[in-house]
Amino acid sequence: MSPVSAPRVQHPAPVIRLFLFFVIIALSLPSFAQSTLNNQKIDGYKGIWFTLGQFSEYGDKYSGGLGTYTAKHRPLAIYTPEVKKTFFVYGGTTGPDEKHLLCMISYFDHKTGKVPKPTVVYDKGGVEDPHDNPSLAIDKDGYLWVFVSGRGRKRPGFKYKSDKPFDIESFSKITEEEMTYPQPLWDDDMGFFHFFTKYTGVRELYFETSKDGISWVEDKKLAGIIEEGATKSGHYQVSGKHENLICTFFNRHPNGNVDKRTDLYYAQTTDFGKTWTDIFRKNIDLPMTTVNCGARLIDYASPGKNVYLKDLNFDRNGNPVCLYITSDGYEPGPKNNPRDWKVTYFDGSEWKTSIVCQSDHNYDMGSLYIKGNHWTVIAPTGDGPQIYQTGGEVEIWQSVDSGKTWKIKKTVTQGSRNNHTYVRRPVNAKDPFFSFWADGDPTSFSSSFLYFSDSKGRRVYQLPYKMDAEFIKPIKLK
Repeated sequence: MSPVSAPRVQHPAPVIRLFLFFVIIALSLPSFAQSTLNNQKIDGYKGIWFTLGQFSEYGDKYSGGLGTYTAKHRPLAIYTPEVKKTFFVYGGTTGPDEKHLLCMISYFDHKTGKVPKPTVVYDKGGVEDPHDNPSLAIDKDGYLWVFVSGRGRKRPGFKYKSDKPFDIESFSKITEEEMTYPQPLWDDDMGFFHFFTKYTGVRELYFETSKDGISWVEDKKLAGIIEEGATKSGHYQVSGKHENLICTFFNRHPNGNVDKRTDLYYAQTTDFGKTWTDIFRKNIDLPMTTVNCGARLIDYASPGKNVYLKDLNFDRNGNPVCLYITSDGYEPGPKNNPRDWKVTYFDGSEWKTSIVCQSDHNYDMGSLYIKGNHWTVIAPTGDGPQIYQTGGEVEIWQSVDSGKTWKIKKTVTQGSRNNHTYVRRPVNAKDPFFSFWADGDPTSFSSSFLYFSDSKGRRVYQLPYKMDAEFIKPIKLK
C-alpha cells in the first residue's frame, strides 16, 4: 500500500460524519417549512402597519395601517352572488405588537351577517413590507385565486388556488415567479388576463394570460418608456375590464425617479392582448417605449405635476374613467398643495377631465363607483387626526352629471383616533360591504383595524380584532 493512499483508507470517519451532517440537515428542512402559518387561522382581523422611512419636514412619504395597500394591487374584494359572500384579501399580521406580514383571506356572509376567522394563504416569513400584499380573483368554477405580490427581484411572487370552490380553508401553490403589483382579471370564456410589474432597474409593465391558471403564456412587455439619453423611465398602472374591453391607465417616472411620477397614458385591447390600441382604435405597438407613444392622454410633466393613480372604472356606456391625484411634488405637507382629486374620462367622442375635491396627502387613496349618471368617490379626503399624513376621515363625494361637477355627499367617519387609509371598491360591490379599508397612526407604530361600510356611508363596521368564536358579527360603529 502506498503512503499516499493509506490515509484515505484508515480515516473514513470524518467523511462519514460530514455525510451524516448533511443528511440530518436535509431531513430537517420539512419541519422548517411546517413552521409557517400557511393555511392556518388567525383569531381576528389584524392589519399590517408600515413605514417607508423616507422622511421630510412633515413626516414620512407614506406610512400607517396599510392592510389594503397598494392602489396597484387590485382587486382586493369580490362579491359572489352564487354564495352571497364578499371574499376579500388583505395584508395582516399576528398581533398588536407585530409587523410580520401575512397574506390573508376571508369573507363577509351576506346571509348571516358574520365573518369567519381569516385564513393565512401565505406567511411572508418575517417580511414587514405591504408591497407584498395579495390580490384576488375568482374563476367560473368558484375557485379562489390569491396572487401574492413579490418585491422586485428580491422576493418572488406566488399564485395560490383554493382547494375547494368558494372555500377559504386551504390553498395550494400554483406558481412562483417574478411578479409585483398583481392585477388579475377573469373572463369566463378566455380565462385569466393578468397585468403586473417587473423590476428591470425601474418598474416596467407586463401582462400574461392563461386559460386555466395552471399554464401561462410567456410574459409580454406592455410598457417600458426610454427617454432621451437611453434612460429607462418606469411606470405604475391601474387596470380594468368591461365585457371584452381590457384597458390600463399608467404614468411614467422620468429618469426612473418614482418621486417625479407624471403624465397620464391609456391603452386598450379587445382581443385579449393580441393587439393594442388607443381609445379611437388606432394601433399601438408593444412594448411602448417612447414618451409620445400614442398612448399619452395628458402631459403633466410640462406644468411639473405629479400623478398618483387610484382607480379605474367604466361609465354606463362602457367608456373608461380614471381616478387620480395630481400635486406639485412627492413630499408631504402644504408646500405641495393643491392635491387635486381628478377624473379623466372618455365621453364617447373626446377625453375630459374634472376636479372632484382636494385632500392633504398624495397617498389618500380611495375608489370610484359608477351607476348611471351617478358617480361616487369614497375616500379619506377629510382632515384626519394625523394631519398631512397618509389617509384621513372617510368622505363620500358625488356627481349626478357623469363626472362633470362634484359635491360632498356624506362624512362617513368622524372623530377617529387614527387616520383611515386605502378605501377599496369590491368587484360587484353589494351592501353592506360596499367599501373596505384599514386605519392606523402614520406617525408611530400602532395597531391597525379593518373596516367596511355601505354605499350611503350610514353604516360602518369594524372587523373584530380578536375572535373567540369561529364566526362572529362585525362591530357596528354607526
